[in-house]
Amino acid sequence: MYVSDAKVTHRHKVWHVDFFGDAGEQLTVRLPEAAAASEEAALDRAREMMVQLTPFGTRGGKPSLNRYDSLSNGNFDDDQPLVGVKH
Repeated sequence: MYVSDAKVTHRHKVWHVDFFGDAGEQLTVRLPEAAAASEEAALDRAREMMVQLTPFGTRGGKPSLNRYDSLSNGNFDDDQPLVGVKH
């Protein structure tokens, strides 16, 4: 999903942050009122949450090439040790 727009509303002590994709997708993040003091703060917190949900090492938002790629942590640098690998 490539986000093209966002809308923040405050209803019933809950922030609703709606993200709209360029292909018609919509994603809503709901935050308790205490999580943000303003619309801008609610938008920033919702963005942070989306980043935390994004798998590490994605291909710029593009889908995985295969199952192995989707499970990978993206650490393919030759100069970096593989985590937890014993020889």
